[in-house]
Amino acid sequence: MSEIKVNSIKGVGASAAAITVNNTDGTCSAKLTDNGGLQFANRNKIINGEFKINQRNHSGSAGHNYYTLDRWKYARSANTEFSTSQSTDTPDGFANSVKLDCIGANGSTGSTDYAYFRYHIEGQDLQELNKGTSAAKVATLSFYVKCDITGTFAINVVDANNRMCNLTYTVSNTNWNRYILTIPADTTGTIANTNATGLSVHFYIIAGSSITSGGSLNSWGAYNSGYLAQGHTANIVSTDHNWYMTGVQLEVSDYVTPFEHRSFGQELALCQRYFQKIDHRKSTGSSGNRYMYQEDIKLICTMRTAPSLSASSAYNSDSGTYVTYTAGDYSTTTNGCTLGHASTTQITVTGGSGSQYHDVRGRVHLAAEL
Repeated sequence: MSEIKVNSIKGVGASAAAITVNNTDGTCSAKLTDNGGLQFANRNKIINGEFKINQRNHSGSAGHNYYTLDRWKYARSANTEFSTSQSTDTPDGFANSVKLDCIGANGSTGSTDYAYFRYHIEGQDLQELNKGTSAAKVATLSFYVKCDITGTFAINVVDANNRMCNLTYTVSNTNWNRYILTIPADTTGTIANTNATGLSVHFYIIAGSSITSGGSLNSWGAYNSGYLAQGHTANIVSTDHNWYMTGVQLEVSDYVTPFEHRSFGQELALCQRYFQKIDHRKSTGSSGNRYMYQEDIKLICTMRTAPSLSASSAYNSDSGTYVTYTAGDYSTTTNGCTLGHASTTQITVTGGSGSQYHDVRGRVHLAAEL
């Protein structure tokens, strides 16, 4: 019987070993990028990275600092407006992307102009990074982008300790391309093990000169508002241009693996930790027994924190108004509801008047976003 004894196996021309052998107990560690066509599960720290979920049915102008497709937030300065929508223009293997369509540019970029697409990650989901310790680990950020202008785009990664790392990627054609970036290990700034934001990733599409120079790339340092988009040159300043992205993945690893596709049901359930829409209907009282309505509504799943009532609309619809039929006259309505109490598992909706009885129908929109 033949036996091969080695310390490691490394490809010709490779800088690091693919397999490293422990000479004491015979175990090994391997850098696998493919599992015979199967997926490696639970690696991706980004939820809705392929933009399948759009519970808000968002399409159009978002305004500043507003959630659009689930888990993704858009921010901008006054002179830079983009329409955000779910698109079917994708690279092979994907059904959806996000499209940012320039609708408010003025043909040039002012020094303080900016626009970016942002993602927040809970601190308790980042503990394996060991950030802020001597055992800190490298992370790899990968994504697909298609844009009809070429040039260098900036990415800004910020932690909860006001430390940041600037990255860039260069678009050299108008096709879909996958970009792979390394976020170095950081031995400073521990990420708290809580449900608050531990890390934020900002994808810049416009950046004025006041935030594009003076810092360094690919290294961690103190937060500085003067170079949040270090190295950015590819500003989208014409309404003729669009920017698309999909397949966003952040994994604790010094090498990239194929994008982790989750089922629609899995992705929706993950998103509902942060945003839910619940339809409900309740009748209260009678003509001789009138009182305000109140209803306890169980949430679809436990939310990140007690949610706020971000909106309300018609029953089984995202349009129209939340309706309370009053005083037994079902041709007369009053609108609106208030959130009387909220926990991570249940809300109490109240409204109406003690001089009326009610048939309440509506859809509540609940947000527990970061």
